[in-house]
Amino acid sequence: MISFSQVTKRYPGGLEALRQVSLTIGAGEMVFVTGPSGAGKSTLLKLMAALERPSSGSVIVNGQNVAALRPRAVPFLRRKFGLIFQDQKLLFDRTAFDNVVLPLAITGFERREAARRVRAALDKVGLLAKEKAYPSGSPAASSSGSPSRAPSCTGPQSCLPTSRPATSMPRMRPRSASCSVRSTRSA
Repeated sequence: MISFSQVTKRYPGGLEALRQVSLTIGAGEMVFVTGPSGAGKSTLLKLMAALERPSSGSVIVNGQNVAALRPRAVPFLRRKFGLIFQDQKLLFDRTAFDNVVLPLAITGFERREAARRVRAALDKVGLLAKEKAYPSGSPAASSSGSPSRAPSCTGPQSCLPTSRPATSMPRMRPRSASCSVRSTRSA
């Protein structure tokens, strides 16, 4: 499903975020990547989602070489790839429901099906009762709670990387552990 082969990522000015990283994440596997600030964890996620390109090496996601993708192909890769950022990517002038439905509306989902998926996703992360609430911190906020994880639960994503542990994710049994990478497989 995801494969990194000898991946290096250098930023302008010579900062090397990743050096010669190789890893494989199979279908149904949950992997935890830990490390100190600046270790390259977020860079790893950005490379998986084609938000950035590797300086060298290859990143393969669902059989597609991320570095070789044309800009027009990137949204199609991301439709099978949910991503949860550590900072909330929310529109503060929209309700929880409206924030979650936006990607479905953009990709052309029929209104009724989109609403069904949104409510299922909000329910999955414990926010269904707050579908009409605005995000915390917005001038229009009427209650707390963040729908930032819900959009990643609306589609048929085959991969869901997150830069913070998702407390609402299903519990998984560890099968193996090694260094700072821990892998689990769903039953």
